[in-house]
Order: sequence, then C-alpha cells, then structure tokens
Amino acid sequence: MFKGFSRFLQRPGERLKTFFGPESAQAAEDATPTPQVLPRDEHNVSRQNLSESALKVLYRLNGAGYDAYLVGGCIRDSLLGNRPKDFDVATNATPDEVRQLFRNSRIIGRRFRIVHVRFGREVIEVTTFRGRHGEEHTGNHSQQSDEGLLLRDNVWGSVEEDAIRRDFTVNALYYSVTDFAIHDWTGGLKDLEDRVLRLIGDPETRYREDPVRMLRAARFAAKLDFRIAEGTEAPIRELAPLLLQIPPARLFEEVLKLFLSGHALQSFRVLRDHGLFAMLFPESDEVLDEQPWAVKLVEQALINTDARIAQDRPVTPAFLFGALLWPCVQQRTPRIAHEQDLPEVPAQQAAAQQVISRQLQHTSIPKRFSIPMREIWDLQQQLPRRRGRRVFQTLEHPRFRAAYDFLLLREEAGELTPGLGSWWTEFQQADEEGQRQLLANDAGANPAGTSPKPRRRRPRKRRRPTNKPTPPTLDD
Repeated sequence: MFKGFSRFLQRPGERLKTFFGPESAQAAEDATPTPQVLPRDEHNVSRQNLSESALKVLYRLNGAGYDAYLVGGCIRDSLLGNRPKDFDVATNATPDEVRQLFRNSRIIGRRFRIVHVRFGREVIEVTTFRGRHGEEHTGNHSQQSDEGLLLRDNVWGSVEEDAIRRDFTVNALYYSVTDFAIHDWTGGLKDLEDRVLRLIGDPETRYREDPVRMLRAARFAAKLDFRIAEGTEAPIRELAPLLLQIPPARLFEEVLKLFLSGHALQSFRVLRDHGLFAMLFPESDEVLDEQPWAVKLVEQALINTDARIAQDRPVTPAFLFGALLWPCVQQRTPRIAHEQDLPEVPAQQAAAQQVISRQLQHTSIPKRFSIPMREIWDLQQQLPRRRGRRVFQTLEHPRFRAAYDFLLLREEAGELTPGLGSWWTEFQQADEEGQRQLLANDAGANPAGTSPKPRRRRPRKRRRPTNKPTPPTLDD
C-alpha cells in the first residue's frame, strides 16, 4: 500500500529498537499504550496533499510552544491512497489559548469545546487533547448520565490519553510536522493494513458514552470497505435503541454523512444489517418489509445519489428524505382515505403530514428540505393529469425536474406501470408541434395544448316590451 509500511508491521519490535534503542523498545512493549512511530521515509503522507490552512495552524501552534498533530480521517485516508478532505488538529493548547492565537477562530460546543479556525470557506477544527475521566474532575468538566451517556467531556490530558479517548484505532493516527512521522498509540497502523474497524476500549462502554459511535462504525465500514471487528460489532444490535437518546438535530447531521458521502447504498445495507436503520427511520423500516417495491425504490434512489456525487453533481436532502419516507406515505394514504372518507389527494396530504410528524421525533428535517419534499410528493398527483394548460403549469413548476426524476424512480422500482415517465420525457424533448401532437394522442387531451375553447352561448332573447300606460306628466 505504501513503502515500508508492511515491513514495519511485520517487525515492529525491530523498528522500535531502531527508534528508541533496545531498552526503550522493551519498555515500550511493556507500557500501555505502546507508541509506534512510522518515519517519513516509510509512509506516503505528503505535505503537498495536505491543506495549506491546516499546516498553517500546526506551524503556528508549534511556534507558540504547543504540541500539535494532524489526526483522524485525513491521515487515515492519505495512508489508504485516497484524497483527504477534512483536516482536524489535536493540540495540548486549551480552547482559550487557541482562540488567542487565531483571530479568525471561534469556540463552539458545550458538550465538547472545540475551536473552528476559518480560512475563507475552509474550516480547520482544533481540539484539545482529551484526558481520562476520574473523580478528581468536577461536573463542570465532565458529566455522564445514569446510562453512561457523556453529557460533557472537557477533561484535558496528554496526547497518549487523547489517543485512547478516540473512537476507532484507524482514526487515532497522529502526524507531526516537527518530524513528519506518524505516531500510533492504539494499533491503528496494523488495523489499517488488515482493513479492520476496531473500537478503542470496551465497546459496550464506548457505545454507551456516545451511541452515535454505532452509526460511525456503519459509515466507516461502508466508506472504507472495512470489516467491523467481532468485539466492536457484537453489542451493536442490542445497544441500537440507545440512539433514541440522541437529539434529532444531531441524528439529521449523521444521516447526511451516511447518505451524502458517496457510499449511500452500502451504508443503508450496513445500517439494516445491524438494526440501526430502524432507530433512524422506524416507519420506513416497517414498510420496507411489507412492500416489495419499497426496498427497490430506496436502493435505487441511493444508487442515483452515489452516481451524482461521483460526477460532482448537486444532491439535495429533500429528494433523499422523500425517497426514504415515500413508502410510508403510500401505505398510510388508502387507510386514511377509508377511515376519513377523503378523496385521494387530501388523503395523501394528510398521510404526508402524519409521516413527517412521526419522523421528526427521530431525525429533524429543516423546512428548507421538508417543504420541497412535500412539493415533490404533491406533484406525483399532478403528473398523470395531461390535459390543457395543466401540463404546462406542471412543467413550469420549480420542483418539476425533481418530481419527474422521482416518477422515473417509482416506475423503475415497480411501484407504477411504466409509461407515464416516458411520456413526460418525450414531452420535454419535443418542440411545440411535437408537444401538441403528444397532447392530441393522449386520451381526452386538447390538441392545441391549451384550455378547451368555451362553447358558444346562444344569444339571449330580448324580452318584448309590455304595453304599459304612459305615466302622467305635470302638463296633463
């Protein structure tokens, strides 16, 4: 994968002797955690592929006398030969000290205090080394619920302590610009070579501290095509309900990471295999097992999303959530129509409102996405109506293109009989005369493509004046 890496992992003891000497190597083997150092000439992480802004943060922190490392996904992805995107810095400087060094920064978060250093549109996230929790820390720094959920975690420590406080071993690799080496305290280099995703520490305890780690395990397994270590995987299904403790706003952000990172289909399958999807979309999970076309519709939507991201084309959560929740709307609609004696259109609107209300208890959906999603759903009732001016009004609707794609998706999944989608495809591609012809060929449509001419009304007959006596005048 990269030069010297396999050789280092095969003989870690010999390499440690080279770096620390025989006595230090023996002490390192007995110590916990044991540091491993991969020197510059044995890895492929190059400053040319790293963010200039992140390097500026590292150099300034080092210049001010602080320790600072690049850590997390940027190092993991670089070692795997992928292009790194997000750059996180870990340092022994406190958030207030980082804030003093960078005027273009601000401290965010209460549960975890971190610093965002902004360079134009790029944001470098700087965190202070986390320490172990202990009785000596007051509730102002660390706090846990009775179930073990971390409510606050602002305990500072050393880089070694920070490493074992991170979630997965492959995310606990530290790159320093002082020696250009990679420092590993948790065995992440070996797991990276074996393509294994392993949680640091006791899995059950770590999942209880932050249940979102289960979603992160699913996301990284899908994204990296790694297998989840047996111990890391074992408690997930049993502890999945802990996700119900997480605020819906945070779970909305996690859903976007799962499904808008280019690996949506595999993420969906991993989530379902481990009982996690039901915690995010409970009603959708129920319907997927009952409607044969529902799984095909959701998976095809995710396939299309992955393809658009690969082509660097825009995607919107409105379409994604629309596909994930549409089977629920379709299942509720006939029941509501029957129970409330409603026509199909108002029944579907009532069903949509009920589905969204239930979903908001699990993941928030901002109005900037829920409103377009509702419009896409509503247009599914308009697309079959192909007569007169209504066709052109539908075509000019701001959500028409998304609704049209959604229609094709429904046909491809087998929910609808194919035909309507191809008609709209031809209609969009046709010139004015072709559009008139399509409307003429459609049963009951007006060939002119306009509203039918009003029937001529018969002229009203004038009423004959009656012979009434002339009223008398003053002269009479």
